[in-house]
Amino acid sequence: MFEHLGIAPADILLPNCNLAKWSVIACDQYTAQADYWRRVDRIVGDAPSSLRLILPEAHLQEEDIEQDIQKIHETMEAYLDQELFYTCRDAVIYVEREVSGGRKRRGLVCKIDLEEYDYRSGSRALVRATEKTVLERIPPRMKIRQGAPLELPHGMVLLDDTARSVFAPIAERKDDMEKLYGFTLMEGGGRIDGWRLDDAALARLAQDLRYLRTCTELLFAVGDGNHSLAAAKAIYEQDKARTPAGEWEKLPSRWALVEVVSLNDPGVTFLPIHRIVFGVDPMELLEEFGAYYPSALPGETAGGHAIRWRYREGSGSFTVTTPQWALAVETLQVFLDDYIKRRGGSVDYIHDLSAVEEMSRQTRTVGFILPEFRRESLFPYVKARGALPRKTFSIGRSRDKRYYLEARAIKE
Repeated sequence: MFEHLGIAPADILLPNCNLAKWSVIACDQYTAQADYWRRVDRIVGDAPSSLRLILPEAHLQEEDIEQDIQKIHETMEAYLDQELFYTCRDAVIYVEREVSGGRKRRGLVCKIDLEEYDYRSGSRALVRATEKTVLERIPPRMKIRQGAPLELPHGMVLLDDTARSVFAPIAERKDDMEKLYGFTLMEGGGRIDGWRLDDAALARLAQDLRYLRTCTELLFAVGDGNHSLAAAKAIYEQDKARTPAGEWEKLPSRWALVEVVSLNDPGVTFLPIHRIVFGVDPMELLEEFGAYYPSALPGETAGGHAIRWRYREGSGSFTVTTPQWALAVETLQVFLDDYIKRRGGSVDYIHDLSAVEEMSRQTRTVGFILPEFRRESLFPYVKARGALPRKTFSIGRSRDKRYYLEARAIKE
C-alpha cells in the first residue's frame, strides 16, 4: 500500500508506565541550560523514563560519554526484559499536540524510508534535509544508535500537502479510531493525544500520498532531527554494503521512526534560531563584523536584511546589503564561523528570545537576534538551492519540540 511513498506503518512500541514521567523533550534542546535537565531528572526520579535512554546534548562535553552510551543501551535492554512496552503492529499514530499560544499541531508517527532520504547538497531525493548537515556531528549519534536495541524519535518531517490535505480527513474521524494515549507533558510542554489509524484511514493516507507524489519531486523535508536521521542513514549504508540488494528492504536499519507534520498546519510555526556567542569581547566582535561586511550600516534600513545584537552594556543592529537570495542567518553564520576560527569563542543556538536576552547579560557574551524565515519559502528554496544554512529556523519554541514517547525495535 505504501510502496515508494517515503513513509510506511511501523511496529510501534508504547510504554506501560506513567507517561508524564516517561516522556521528555528532544535531546538537542536547552543545550546551554543545565538547570532544565536537572529539573527533569528530579521529576523523573526512579520511574521508567525515556530520559534514561537518551543523551542530552547539554552533557556532550562530559568525559564519561562512552560510559553514558553503554548505560543507555543497558537500560534499553532492561526495559525490554521487564516487558515495559506493548506493540502496535503495522501502525501509524495520529497525534494532536498542544503548543504555545493554545494552538494544536497535528502529526503522524510512522517510519520513514532511508532509501528515499538524502542530505547531500544537490540531492533530488523524495526526502531531503532542510539544513546543511555537519558531517562531524554524525559519528557521535552513530555511536548511540549502533548496538542499541531501540530507537526513540525526536525528528519532525515536513510534508508539502498544499495540493491535497492529508490531515483533515484523519482529524475529522479521530473519534472513530482507537485512542492510545492522552496526557500533559512535563515542563510546560502542553498536552498530547494519540489515536491509531484504522484500515480506512491508512488506505486514504496512502491514496493521498500517491497523489501528492505526482505533484512534486520533493514530498518530505526534514525539519527537526536531521543529524539523527543522517546517522541512521550512515548505519543503513554500512548494512547495505554487507547485505545482498534483494534483502535491503528487510533491514531494520532501512527505516527510522519520525513524526510527519504538514507544512501548512496552523500549529506549525517557523521561528528564527538566534545565536549566543560566548568567550568573546563583544565590542571587538561587532567591530570586526563591520569590517567583514563593508556594506553593513548601523540600524535597520531598507534594501538589506537586519541583524540585531545585544550584550551586557548595550544593543543595536546592522543592516547588510547582500544578493537577493541571501539570508540573514547565512550572512551572520559565515562571519561567526570565520571569527571563531581565528579568535576563539563558542556559539550556542537559541530558539527563545527571552533566553537570548537573559544570556546576553553574561560577561564576554553577545547575542544575535535573527529575523523570521517564512514557511512558504522553505520548499522552493530547498528545491532551487539545496539545504538552508544550519540552524535557520525552528518548528516552534523549545518547549514545543517533540517529546520522546514512542519507540521501535532496530536490532535483529
